[in-house]
Amino acid sequence: MKRVVHLVLVLIALLCALAPRPAAAHGRSLSYSSWKLSSDGALVRVRIPRLELTRLALDPVLEPHKQPALIRLLAESVLLSSRGQPCAPSAEPLPVAAPDGWVVYEWTLKCADPGAPVVSSTLLLDVAPSHLHFARVEMPDGSVREAVLSEAQASWSLGELGATASTPDASGTGLLGYLVLGIEHIATGYDHIVFVLALLLLAASLREVAGLVTGFTIGHSVTLALAVLGVVRPDPAAVEALIAFSIALVAAENSWLLGGRPRAVPAVVVVGLAALAAASLAGTGAVATSTLLGLALFSWCHFGLLDRTSRPAQLRAAVAFAFGLVHGFGFAGILAEMELPTDRLVTALFGFNAGVEVGQIAVVALIWPLVHSLARAHDGRWYGRVAELGSAAICGLGLFLFVTRTFR
Repeated sequence: MKRVVHLVLVLIALLCALAPRPAAAHGRSLSYSSWKLSSDGALVRVRIPRLELTRLALDPVLEPHKQPALIRLLAESVLLSSRGQPCAPSAEPLPVAAPDGWVVYEWTLKCADPGAPVVSSTLLLDVAPSHLHFARVEMPDGSVREAVLSEAQASWSLGELGATASTPDASGTGLLGYLVLGIEHIATGYDHIVFVLALLLLAASLREVAGLVTGFTIGHSVTLALAVLGVVRPDPAAVEALIAFSIALVAAENSWLLGGRPRAVPAVVVVGLAALAAASLAGTGAVATSTLLGLALFSWCHFGLLDRTSRPAQLRAAVAFAFGLVHGFGFAGILAEMELPTDRLVTALFGFNAGVEVGQIAVVALIWPLVHSLARAHDGRWYGRVAELGSAAICGLGLFLFVTRTFR
C-alpha cells in the first residue's frame, strides 16, 4: 500500500507539471551595459533579456524599434554625468542586432564639462528592487573596468579621465563585492536551494551530507570556471531546463527509495523523457533531442544502479557531482555575460565562487539540523511523512519548471 501511495504522489506531480498554465516566472533580474568612453562623452550599449520586458508590461516578442516606452525608459534610467552635470544623448537609443532572447540598444552621450564620468542605472529598480545592472567600461586609454550596480549603489564614479583609479570604487567591483554577489545569487536562486533541500531530505548522517555537498561543490566549481573562462558556453535555455530536471529527478528518487523502489517510477521518468524527445524531434522546445534521450538513458541507468545497492549514499554523491556540473553553468551566466578582461577574471571568479559556497553552506546549516531533528523525534514517525510529501512537492515543482523552461 505504501508503494502505491508514493507512486500516486509522483504521478500527481507529473500530471500537474505537464499541464502548466502560462508562466511569467523570472530568475534573478539582470541587465548589462558596455561603455566606450571618449574625451567628451561615451558610446553606450545596453542589453536586456526579453523576458525582463514582461516586468514592464511590455511585449517580449515585439520588435525593439516598436518599443517607444522602453526607449524612453533607457534614456531616463541609464545615465552618464560629469562634474555634476548630466551628459545629453545625441539621439534616442536605437536597436541593434541582438542574440536570441535579448534586446540591445545603443546611443551616444556628450558631456558639456567632460573629465570625471559617473555611470548610473536605475533600470528596472521600480519593478524589481533586487535588479542587478552590470556595467563594463572601456576607458580612453583602452583599460577596462566593471562594476555591479544595484538599488544600494546605483552610481559609479570613475574618477578623473587619464588618472589611475584612486579608490576601490573607481576601479570597479572588487573581491568583497563578488563574494556578496555569490551569496545573493544562492539566496535568491530558489531552484538551487530546492535542489539542495531534495538532496538533504534523505541524508542519514553528517558524513553523508558532507559527501553530497562536496560532490555538488566540486561539480559546479569546475563548470563555473570553464564557462567564465570561455572554454565552454552551453545554451542558457537548455541549462535552465536541465537544472529543473535535476530537481525533479532527485525528488523522484527520494520518493522511489521511500516507496520501496517500485519499478513504475523509473519507467514513468524514461517514458516522459522519450515523449519530450519526440516533441523536440518535431522542432518543439529549447532542449535538443539528443540531450533528452541522454537524460532518459542516464535516468534508467541511475535507477538501475540504485536498485542494486543497499547503501546509496556514494551513488547519490556522484549524482550530486554530475548535477553540480549543470548548476555551475547556471551560476556562470552572470559573470560570462560581463566579458571580463583577463586580469579581472581571477578576482571575479574566486570571489563569486566563494560567495556561492558560503551561501550554500549557510543553506545546509539551516536545513540539515531541522531534517536531523525531525528524523530523531518520535522515532522518526513524522520524518517519513514529511520526506514523502516534501519530495512529491519538490518533484512537482521541478517538473513544472522543466516543462515550462523546455517549451517556453
